[in-house]
Amino acid sequence: MSRTHACPGCERDDRVQAVPAVYLAGRDAVTSRERNRDGDMRTVTRTVTTGLSDALAPVPGPPSYAIGGLGVLAGVVSVGTFLGGVLAGKWFRGEPAHEPSELDGWHLLPQDVAAEPPPAYEFLGWISAFALLAAVVVFVVVQRRRTVFARLTRGRHRAEELWSQGWYCHRCGTVHLEDVPGEDRAPLTLQRFREKVWEHGGYGDLAGARRAVDPARS
Repeated sequence: MSRTHACPGCERDDRVQAVPAVYLAGRDAVTSRERNRDGDMRTVTRTVTTGLSDALAPVPGPPSYAIGGLGVLAGVVSVGTFLGGVLAGKWFRGEPAHEPSELDGWHLLPQDVAAEPPPAYEFLGWISAFALLAAVVVFVVVQRRRTVFARLTRGRHRAEELWSQGWYCHRCGTVHLEDVPGEDRAPLTLQRFREKVWEHGGYGDLAGARRAVDPARS
């Protein structure tokens, strides 16, 4: 490695590495074999990110979409209760849910029987409606989060221009910038480097809320 990339802290270059290389090296795809609920073996691939790679990320991680699972569950409940009401309550037929064939020896005619489903099946309709509403609300929330995140990080290319010129010293645990106009080569903590990069991308206010954790000091 060229001496021009020597760490300004320890003035050595044997453990200095480009920030993009450190970041990518800490993001590995790990494949494992696991059993599913039926007991069958399946192959599962996950991305494992080291603490250092996360601290050097040029952009904040996407928001959690775990709430989307609740939306899917609400959708399933809505469809299930609706079908249950249709099949058992016979909502779309001109006959009751449970029409007895005889009553004290008298045969009942269709016009002698109430056409509306019993209250128990009407309640399924309310459950289906509320579950559908919940699924729609969750869908709107998830879509809004995606839109907001995309808008906040649309300047990512500018952040990566500065980020790509960073050099990380594994010995000192600091980052310095090379050949960046207006920037000196003073060692930067991981948090300070994050602030500079994210500010360059236009989302520097997120650096305070999502602070970089130095794995060597945590």
